[in-house]
Amino acid sequence: EHQGKGRFDPDQFRVREGSNVDLGAWQTRVDPLFDTKEDYRDRLKEHVSTLSRLQQLFYAANSQALLIVFQAMDAAGKDGTIKHVMSGVNPQGCQVYSFKHPSSQELQHDFLWRTTRDLPERGRIGIFNRSYYEDVLIARVHPDILRTERVPPGRHGGDVWPERYRSINALERHLDENGTRILKFFLHLSKAEQARRFVDRIDNPEKNWKFSDADMTERAFWGDYQKAYEKCLTATSTDLAPWFIIPADDKDSCRLFVSQVILDTLEGLKMEYPKTSPARREELLAIRSQLIK
Repeated sequence: EHQGKGRFDPDQFRVREGSNVDLGAWQTRVDPLFDTKEDYRDRLKEHVSTLSRLQQLFYAANSQALLIVFQAMDAAGKDGTIKHVMSGVNPQGCQVYSFKHPSSQELQHDFLWRTTRDLPERGRIGIFNRSYYEDVLIARVHPDILRTERVPPGRHGGDVWPERYRSINALERHLDENGTRILKFFLHLSKAEQARRFVDRIDNPEKNWKFSDADMTERAFWGDYQKAYEKCLTATSTDLAPWFIIPADDKDSCRLFVSQVILDTLEGLKMEYPKTSPARREELLAIRSQLIK
């Protein structure tokens, strides 16, 4: 239930560890947190302002990192959500990586290698637009991809997926133990809304570049992707690295939901600006005296 207009309980979108995910039971649209478009802009502006302040403290404290993972079907709004939610964050303290088809060099390594290189440093927020989860999603829907990944002989059967889930969970547990908090968002879009957005991309010349024939090819595998996501979310949502299934048919509400979860996470961290020792304070005052002379 929403806790008053403009705020909600993030747990309503959180996948509990050990629960069995049925995406048909999760809504793609819920009542908005705002009354008007102006109200939405005011609320997002407030979220962005608070996030900017918290990110500055996070950067100064320099003791933890935050990894935010976005996964979704095409046209669910990952790019727009990242753009709007993180618009007020200092670029110095935030890194965004979009992962496309792996390069020939990346295919020479295990499936976690290419994303592990881009994990955020302490004090920074790292955003993965798609991620290592592609290797248990698109690769599961299109098993031929495993051959391009040069998986060792005998690893092409069904057992490869539980093994990869275990590898992912082990990585995320390792990251958490070493100071990297992890948030994972699945933007849950309906097939009908995806069709509407594809039509909009075709009708609007300025959006034509966003649409490709591959989008329609992948749309034909909608049911397979839903099953792959259900298995992935079930196997990899943990208390340390939870998945949030965010209703994405309404872009504005989606952005407010995501920003609220990030804010709640940052506010829950024990952060403070580095303290100055008495000795160092005396040194600074001495330097100050020299400067004003």
